[in-house]
Amino acid sequence: MDLFEYQGKQYFARYDIPVSAGGPSDTVDEAVAAANGAGYPVVVKAQVQVGGRGKAGGIKLADNEAEVREHAGNILGMDIKGHVVRRLWVEHASDIDEEYYVSFTLDRSAKQHLMMLSREGGVEIEVVAEENPDAIVKLHIDPIDGLSAETARQACIDAKLPERAIDGATDIIVKLYRCYDEGDCDLAEINPLILKPTGEVHALDAKVTLDENAEFRHPEWDAFRGLTEMDDREKMAAEKGLQYIGLDGTVGIIANGAGLAMSTLDVVNQVGGSAANFLDIGGGANADVMAGALEVINSDEKVKSIFINIFGGITRGEEVAKGIVEALGRVDLKAPIVIRLDGTNAEEGRQILLDAGIPESKLRSEPTMLDAARAAVSLAN
Repeated sequence: MDLFEYQGKQYFARYDIPVSAGGPSDTVDEAVAAANGAGYPVVVKAQVQVGGRGKAGGIKLADNEAEVREHAGNILGMDIKGHVVRRLWVEHASDIDEEYYVSFTLDRSAKQHLMMLSREGGVEIEVVAEENPDAIVKLHIDPIDGLSAETARQACIDAKLPERAIDGATDIIVKLYRCYDEGDCDLAEINPLILKPTGEVHALDAKVTLDENAEFRHPEWDAFRGLTEMDDREKMAAEKGLQYIGLDGTVGIIANGAGLAMSTLDVVNQVGGSAANFLDIGGGANADVMAGALEVINSDEKVKSIFINIFGGITRGEEVAKGIVEALGRVDLKAPIVIRLDGTNAEEGRQILLDAGIPESKLRSEPTMLDAARAAVSLAN
């Protein structure tokens, strides 16, 4: 579950991570009240779960009530990369000497937590990784041992943070790790982590993704769920119990397993296409699940082709094929399907699809993931 910035800051505050005084607002009057409470100057920030808010005009500085009214009125309702701004976060503006980056996430290949720290904050970490990879300190953390203050301090030194920032940054890094670990986050990121002229270190932004597998331990997360941003496709998928994230591409993706779904997105991108979504149907895909997945994909007007990528393990190929055939009887698809079916009983599954007599203009089978990706991208272009 991805949190909005203001929700992430509320989450940080539980772990005593310093954040700016401010408040959320849904109206211009509420924005003014939040600004008066935070103290001028303030920053009026659009709350959308997409990058590039500043360039789109979704972040504005205001020195007084009149400017807050003007900016709040302009930003509310603004469309930023397909995300309509319905809520603002208004916070006291901070003086900034330097900007850093710090995050914690899980490195599944290493089976350890991964901290990334860089003196070059304020820009996307992918840009730093591409243009100056040596500027990023990467540190694996054994979940049993945890992160000590001594280790965090050494990371700050290795990242070449200035001496006057090290104590404050060390303190926040240790607290951020607690937030990530005890708070059951998939990602806890601060960008930028700022150094003020006073020498204080402070979280100016917050990006938090909660691990929904741990939701049973956090009844308080219900308050976040009601406010998280979903488009119509995501709402439909949630009603059907599907793991779905809407994207902006033209190739609809259906795969069994989150890892395979992510790999499918990558291979579509590799051959020059763009995915319209991430959709994991999990194991044991029956006709209902497959029909539900196809209905969600079919609701996206941008989708020009559908790539079904199944590797059968517990999921059996013939069951997947039966599900697809039955689903095609229920759903009138606007886009053709390309399927790659491999693994357990894949041959039987392919024969079922062949015997179903589905025209190749509606469904075609490819032997490998790469071949299927190329075919799907070709159809989408």
